[in-house]
Amino acid sequence: MRACFGRAALAGVPLCVVLVGCSAGGGAGESAKGADSVDSAVRATPDAKRERLPAAPRTPGEFLERARKAMDAEGGWTFAVKGNEGLVLQGQTSAASYTSTVRRTQDPEALHSTGTIVSKGAGKPEEVFVVGGVGYVKEGGAGAGWKKGPVSDPDIANKVEDPVDALEAFESYAKAGEGAVEVVKADGNVRLQVQVGSRRLAEVKNRPAVEKAARELEPTLAQLRKAGVTAGEEQILLNRLDEVLVLDAKTFRITSHRFECSFLIPYQGRTIAYSQNVREENRGVFDGGIRLPAGVS
Repeated sequence: MRACFGRAALAGVPLCVVLVGCSAGGGAGESAKGADSVDSAVRATPDAKRERLPAAPRTPGEFLERARKAMDAEGGWTFAVKGNEGLVLQGQTSAASYTSTVRRTQDPEALHSTGTIVSKGAGKPEEVFVVGGVGYVKEGGAGAGWKKGPVSDPDIANKVEDPVDALEAFESYAKAGEGAVEVVKADGNVRLQVQVGSRRLAEVKNRPAVEKAARELEPTLAQLRKAGVTAGEEQILLNRLDEVLVLDAKTFRITSHRFECSFLIPYQGRTIAYSQNVREENRGVFDGGIRLPAGVS
């Protein structure tokens, strides 16, 4: 499962009538000078022996390891998710937004989200399950049918918002090296952040974070190609990429996760702007179970 949005229904919008979404934003705070010092602290045990506490994490990998242990320590979690994406061409717009509540269990690993997609002023309910590596998606009211497929299927994956999977994503960013993940300390939190400035997509497409952003663009780009857009990776500009994973500085639990990206796509001497913004907020421990509804298998 991966954290992605990509659910705006933009197909069928004539390019001449076209398109918009909100521009990606967000900035960084001050670089951390290191986590709160635990270093060589010791505590007395009942038998008067002394036990050394773990050293305070300093690198992105060390913070991510602590975060994974903290999240695995509970049976499940609840998150609030908000997202939007859109296109703009010469002031004409097409946009969609999404809100949902996501419940995610650790063992067995399963996910259930209920939310609403809003496009052209109309709302449509959406429900998603992931159980045993299989995704189940229903868009519409009680009479709507379920679509089923492996989570490796892009059509299913683009419907799944799993904030805990941000840990795996940031681990891949950290392994890419070259300071790909910055550690920032602010307001009792530790922020792990990745930022990429304006570059041609072809120049940065192999970076893990950019690969993710390009996947998010792909469904909309496929629709634009049907409308006559021919720009390739050498012409498309990654305008901005900003992804931030926020951990509580004491517990190392995930507090929030934010993903923003924007692209500029040339078309007949003009520019189509695509943007996406997804934010996931931790709402606390979920101690229930997740099971498929009756009749769904």
